[in-house]
Amino acid sequence: MDEITPGGSFDAVTAALSAVGLGSVPSWLRPYAALSTGEKFRADLARVLCERPGLFVMDEFTSAIDRRVATIAAGAFGKAWRRGPGQFVAVACHDDVEDWLQPDWVIDTGRGGEFAWRRLRRCPSLEVEIHQTDGSHWPAFEPHYYLKLNPMPNSAYYVGRVNGEDVAHVAFSPRPGLTEIRASRLVVMPEWQGAGIGLRFLNELAALWRRGVNRWDRPMPTLFHTSHPGLAAALRRDPLWAQTSAALHSATKKPLKYGGHFRPVQGFRYIEGME
Repeated sequence: MDEITPGGSFDAVTAALSAVGLGSVPSWLRPYAALSTGEKFRADLARVLCERPGLFVMDEFTSAIDRRVATIAAGAFGKAWRRGPGQFVAVACHDDVEDWLQPDWVIDTGRGGEFAWRRLRRCPSLEVEIHQTDGSHWPAFEPHYYLKLNPMPNSAYYVGRVNGEDVAHVAFSPRPGLTEIRASRLVVMPEWQGAGIGLRFLNELAALWRRGVNRWDRPMPTLFHTSHPGLAAALRRDPLWAQTSAALHSATKKPLKYGGHFRPVQGFRYIEGME
């Protein structure tokens, strides 16, 4: 965190890290040398986003990382880069990232340096299956969550799967009186971050609970609280959610304590279908 644009905006750095799929807070707190190869690659991309040079050429683009991680990271970076100015040139020996990065043009050295303009298209789609489970899947996701919390009482657990692989997790626990449901423990596995799975996964389940598709057959709006700056920003931009609270400091000058942790918390309510 401290080495990406030292002295720059904290919000800009966290936004860049989240934009390229390195949204795991535990990873943010590690030194660069302690990151995995895939995490280092995403951190490099985040630094490029923060510095935003007029022209940047990256050699061996995605060459040293797992191909699935490569495609997801390329798609996340391409989307984030196009939000601002500057030219980015990726020099790669793999063509599997092309449809995800969505470059404006391609020079194929394997075809004698053939140059071709491309038309911007959507990245390849991912089909995520949602399954209701028990809490037994949580230990696999917990190391990537930014808090250590006790189990949620009377919870319904859900996992999102791509081709049979667990990629996302969230739990829903009813509030007293069954008037509202609280969602928590939203985690997307690191290699799948940046593909836009997390918020869509949460939105789909919040919509089901709002329609009464739950074990109580009772419509309930979803509440969600987070300290993650990237997720809070995404929820504020989403018209399906309304911010309900922002406990960012204490009037008594003492840290606020939530779930056994001293931290600022922002609250949101799913509002689709509410009068």
